[in-house]
Amino acid sequence: MPDTHPNPVSPFVQALAPVLIILLALGSTPASSAEALTDTQVQSFLASLSAAQALEPELEAIQDEMEANAREADSEAPDFAQIFSNTVRNMEGQPVYEQLEDIVQEHGFSDLQQWGLTGDRIFRAWMAIELQEQNPQAHQEIAEAMAEIENSPHMTETQKAQMRAMMEGAMGAMESARNAPPADIEAIRPHLDELRAFSESE
Repeated sequence: MPDTHPNPVSPFVQALAPVLIILLALGSTPASSAEALTDTQVQSFLASLSAAQALEPELEAIQDEMEANAREADSEAPDFAQIFSNTVRNMEGQPVYEQLEDIVQEHGFSDLQQWGLTGDRIFRAWMAIELQEQNPQAHQEIAEAMAEIENSPHMTETQKAQMRAMMEGAMGAMESARNAPPADIEAIRPHLDELRAFSESE
């Protein structure tokens, strides 16, 4: 029977989805005891992202596979806790791995592992700023969205479970982002426009 409710949740929840993806990307990344990020590291990481756009089709295919595997495993939202590190692990053994490693090494990283960990820290610190400056009420908004989903007569229980997992992950991610090292936050602050531009281009 055709779906008579093509939009089972409100525009508010739909608009929130991209924010949730970014939050989940930060996930439960532990606070690093390493030295604070430097301006050079942040610049190099952003430059490497631009250079890596040539590999975008291959990288997107890997990300799609990660999400599909997570859905098949437990019918919940994929684990975006450490999006860069996880992506690196999932591309091991594939031709794109060596291609991307060449790019990151050209930009000063010793290997893809160091690059992935740096990316996790940068995005975690970035979200800490966004939460504080752009949407300090995000936690309340997500709680309201969860209530809306639970009360929706147009969503199946499976759909509700998937959205519930995503929302709960986002709320946990916000708590993690609030614990980003202050020095990392200050290191990425001069690069906010670049980070936002990169996000908008995705």
